[in-house]
Amino acid sequence: MKLIFISGPSGSGKTTLSNKLIKKYKNGFVLRTDNYYKTGLISKILSKFIEGFFDRSISFNYKLFKKDFDFIYKHSISINNRNYNFEKKTTQNILKETKNISFLIVEGIFAKEFANTLNNQNYYFLEIKTKKSKCMKRVIQRDFKERGKDKKRAENDFLKSWEIYYEKFKTNNITKNTNKFIIRKKTDIDQILKKLFN
Repeated sequence: MKLIFISGPSGSGKTTLSNKLIKKYKNGFVLRTDNYYKTGLISKILSKFIEGFFDRSISFNYKLFKKDFDFIYKHSISINNRNYNFEKKTTQNILKETKNISFLIVEGIFAKEFANTLNNQNYYFLEIKTKKSKCMKRVIQRDFKERGKDKKRAENDFLKSWEIYYEKFKTNNITKNTNKFIIRKKTDIDQILKKLFN
């Protein structure tokens, strides 16, 4: 199975790119790290008291994510879709079977951290780099519509998120993988996709 990791700060276009891949190529599946946040009372409490909680590894349900990842990678089948609700701090699990998966995309702010846990597996790593102001504009719009935040809170959360993401990058670099691509505004994405799928 072909493995593709897509990383980048909040609002950089990770979901847009993964959707483009799924639409263009057949038999793909996306695991979004955004749908694997921890739930329950502890998550509700910590998210109120820890600044940038949802951008820190402490918020990520690594165990559940790895369980789903391993199952898909081994069987080329997914049996459910998970969807995290940021307002309620709950995860909805929808039973839906997807068969004959030939490529798996791991997308989200925790994609790089998870990629570094894999041993002896070949994968492609796409890192999106874009302007901070552009990302912030997207995040504010998204957080207002989907996460119930006002503009000021969305802006403050984004700035903290940006800081945490690039702080992690200082010590969390992809070392095992030689198939790494940096995506910028002028990058010819179609050329990269040819390398991935030809």
